Amino acid sequence: MSDKPAGQDAPNPSLRASDEDREQLVTELHDNAVAGRLSTDELEQRLQAAYAARTTADLEALRRDLPASTQPSAVSHAARRSHLTRRLIQETGGALALFIVCTAIWLASGASGSFWPVWILIVVVLTAARSGWALYGPAPDLDAVESHLDRHRDRHQDRDQRRSRRRLGP
Repeated sequence: MSDKPAGQDAPNPSLRASDEDREQLVTELHDNAVAGRLSTDELEQRLQAAYAARTTADLEALRRDLPASTQPSAVSHAARRSHLTRRLIQETGGALALFIVCTAIWLASGASGSFWPVWILIVVVLTAARSGWALYGPAPDLDAVESHLDRHRDRHQDRDQRRSRRRLGP
């Protein structure tokens, strides 16, 4: 018996399958093939059947012997990665602003000698590359990137609070 309440069972099996339904199944089939549950031949057969499927029942038949999809967690993972990427870009933008200011100082001082602002740029690029690797590398570690960004944000908030307390006085 199903754990779902009456009226919330699977959608009507005679409903026509949408392209989105087919693509979701294709993603699930690829994930299961990567996990070793489907051979290459089985994957090819099921992909052909998925693209030829007309109803949601046809699609369900192709996933019947496979474990439940982890699609919601994959969507959550992608959304979290996107959010962390935006935060990383924001923080990198601030560091690049420092590089621009230092470059302007170097130019205003006559642009003589070595281009010392490059050292700031190197630090910015290395930090962004490390975080980018943690987000998009072969073993993404979103928790590490998030904790790094959170620590950075917390340090700035603490500093801002100390400054505001000093301005207000005792």
